[in-house]
Amino acid sequence: MSLAHDPFGPADHIEVEVLIVGSGAGGAPTAALLAEAGFEVLVVEEGSWVDQGAVKPFSLEQMARQYRSGGVTVALGRPAVAYTEGRCAGGGTEVNSGLYKRPPHEVLDAWRTDYRIADLDLGEIDAIADEVERDLSVSYVPGETTAASRALARGAEALGWRTGEIPRWMAYPERGDALSGRRQSMTVTYLPRAVAAGAALATDVRVERLEIVDGTARAAIVTRADGRRGRISFRHVFVCGGAIQTPALLQRSGLHRRIGDRLAVHPTVKLAAKFREQVNVDDDVPVHQVTEFFPHASFGGSASQAGLVALALNDNWRAFNREIIDWRRMSVYYAAITSEGRGRVRAVPGLRDPVVTYHLTRNDRALLGASLGRLALAMLAAGAEEVFPSFRGAPIVRRPADVARLESGFRADRASVMTVHLCSTVPLGEDPTRCGADSHGRIHGTTNVRVNDASLLPTAPGVNPQATVMAIAIRNVRRFIEETRVG
Repeated sequence: MSLAHDPFGPADHIEVEVLIVGSGAGGAPTAALLAEAGFEVLVVEEGSWVDQGAVKPFSLEQMARQYRSGGVTVALGRPAVAYTEGRCAGGGTEVNSGLYKRPPHEVLDAWRTDYRIADLDLGEIDAIADEVERDLSVSYVPGETTAASRALARGAEALGWRTGEIPRWMAYPERGDALSGRRQSMTVTYLPRAVAAGAALATDVRVERLEIVDGTARAAIVTRADGRRGRISFRHVFVCGGAIQTPALLQRSGLHRRIGDRLAVHPTVKLAAKFREQVNVDDDVPVHQVTEFFPHASFGGSASQAGLVALALNDNWRAFNREIIDWRRMSVYYAAITSEGRGRVRAVPGLRDPVVTYHLTRNDRALLGASLGRLALAMLAAGAEEVFPSFRGAPIVRRPADVARLESGFRADRASVMTVHLCSTVPLGEDPTRCGADSHGRIHGTTNVRVNDASLLPTAPGVNPQATVMAIAIRNVRRFIEETRVG
């Protein structure tokens, strides 16, 4: 049941104490903590409310209803990098894999030093992570994992590589299994908490721009579900629209300094592996990952519905198309790298969505090819009969000797490079030459505009960023509550 309602009624102008733009991993905890501290809070979300279970995970219907642009968005470059954004109540937490990795201490240490982040205490972040893990029921699969997940673990173990099951924000019934869990996304955790504490949630409301005078934001101009414009006045605003939409909104509002300049992602390439037995699970993803090559690269499993298997084969469709009849015996796997490259997000007058670009370095391209080769080797070690790399002209890999052909023939501009992890477009810290926000998320040069989402992470962390986003967001909002109440 939707928790959202239209706060405008017949009016076109309303006033609130705190406006939060976005309801995902950054916005939802921000709303819950502020409402529980007694602030008057309004959360506005551009997408719609979709009850969990109303759509099949990783389906075309889910892409149409819960993703921006139906799940097809591209950062321009050579090669272009496809990326996905959640566009619904709960944001990306409703549609991602649910795999949970704590913020790595070595990454936090590097951020603290390189970006001059004040008061970034590792003990505090760990304590917040403990809290988040309780709130999201972070846990391992009870009983046996899926066949596709076990295959990845089996291949890595045969090669002597570090591997392990990654826990998920998932609640399992007693005596449950890998497919029985319920995702503990923002629509079943922090958003209900926020509403129970008095916050209001409005879906299908797009914030066009913020009105800012002399560094202080006064109001947001919005477009409502029926197409009418409205105005929301506020004392404080937290922009939590994600690493693409947050910098775009700030730019449309006249804020540009170190905004949208340093997009960081985890580029991935894929392959489809065919086994003798049925391994495909079309509504879940493998929970094992290979961490042998962290922080430079990691391997995992992707959603593998028949259409997504076909998509993985599509780059060399003429040679691979006959294999789709065996999709039940196939699963899709990915190799993700920590990229040296950077991208940009630019709001363009007259365009609804920003223009996004991304540049892979020569080292990135080489690492993608080497990582795809290693992933293919792991699949063979797991017992795959054939491996189908996702790039034009790719060979079918049937034996270890074929991996050399794969790597020598790989070109990033022949592959379908994509990412689901986007961050770093408003990096936090006290270095004004690199950071768009201060150490707790307030935009430099403003008095009351704060960012509290993946945009703040100074670099791609090398792991699924949701845990890091939530820990940083909770840290920031608690500092805001402390300072505001004292003031």
